[in-house]
Amino acid sequence: MPLPRLVIGDKNLSSWSLRPWLLLRHFAVPFEEVPLALDTPAFAARIGAYSPTGRVPALWDGELQLWDSLAICEYANERWLGGRGWPAALQVRAQARAAACEMHSGFLALRRQLPMQACREPDGQHWDAEAQAEIARIVQLWATLRATHGAGGAFLCGDFGIVDAMFAPVAVRFAGYGVAVPAPAAQYMAALEALPAMREWRAGAAAEVAARS
Repeated sequence: MPLPRLVIGDKNLSSWSLRPWLLLRHFAVPFEEVPLALDTPAFAARIGAYSPTGRVPALWDGELQLWDSLAICEYANERWLGGRGWPAALQVRAQARAAACEMHSGFLALRRQLPMQACREPDGQHWDAEAQAEIARIVQLWATLRATHGAGGAFLCGDFGIVDAMFAPVAVRFAGYGVAVPAPAAQYMAALEALPAMREWRAGAAAEVAARS
C-alpha cells in the first residue's frame, strides 16, 4: 500500500506544516514528504492538486484527502498512534485538547508580529502590548499544564503529544525572536528542541535557506 503523503511548505516558514510533520516523525509513522516552496509559481501551480483550501499542510492517505493541521493530527492519532497522541486520562485529555484548540484558533497578534522563521536569530525586534499579552498567556498555559499534568515527563502533559506539536512552532518563535520566558518555559522549550524530529526539521530548514541564498 502506498505511503501516506504529507504536503508541507517551507520548513523555515510554515508553522502549520511543522505541527503534523513533527507528530508523525516523533511517532515514527512512515510517510512521503511532499514539499512545496511557499509564494512561488510552482506552489500556485501544484497546491490545488493536493489541498482544496490552497494551503498547507495537506494529507493524502489512499483516497482520503485531509487538510488543517489539527484535523490531520487527530486523524493520525486514530489511524496510526492508537490514541497515544492524547493523554489517557479523560480530564487530562480534555485540558490538553482545550490548550491545543486555543493555539489553533487564537494568538493572532503573535502570528502577525512574530511569524515563524526557524533559522532566525534574535535581533532586538520589538512587538506590541497585545502580542506580549498573548506571550504571557502562553507561558501561563504551559506552566499550568506542566504543574497539573506534566509530572510524568518533560512535556505539557508528561509524554509528547498533539498539544506539544501544536505549540512547537511557538517555541521556535520564542527562540528566534529572543522572547524572555521564565525557567520552566525555557526548560519546556529545550525539551522540544531536543527531540530528534525537531532537530531534523531545523536541519531541513537550514538546508532550504542555504540552497536559496
